[in-house]
Amino acid sequence: MAEEIQKKMQKELEIFSGVQKEYKKAVSQKQQLDSQLNENKAVKEELLLLKKDAEVYKLIGPVLVKQDLEEAKQNVNKRMEYITKEVRRTEGHISALENKQDAIQTNLNKLKNNLGNLKISV
Repeated sequence: MAEEIQKKMQKELEIFSGVQKEYKKAVSQKQQLDSQLNENKAVKEELLLLKKDAEVYKLIGPVLVKQDLEEAKQNVNKRMEYITKEVRRTEGHISALENKQDAIQTNLNKLKNNLGNLKISV
């Protein structure tokens, strides 16, 4: 019986380890998205300071290409919308992983208690 509980604990620990890795990856991804969003907010603020006749250039590979100011503003807004959606999606994923970690931790605690109770009764 103790061996069976230990095997279950080992399996739960492996699952928990995998979930932790996925969680760290998701948190890292959210941090990257937050950074991109902040960068785009700064660009948007800079674009708002420009006059209507200002020249705006977009870096495409090694070349600067002239771009219409309104088009540049629209592109930044679209990027910000996309990044915001990705942040929300990632936050949902992180929340789900936290719940999964909690459930696995609860299972591990139960198995640990069962194992402890077995050893005491022996």
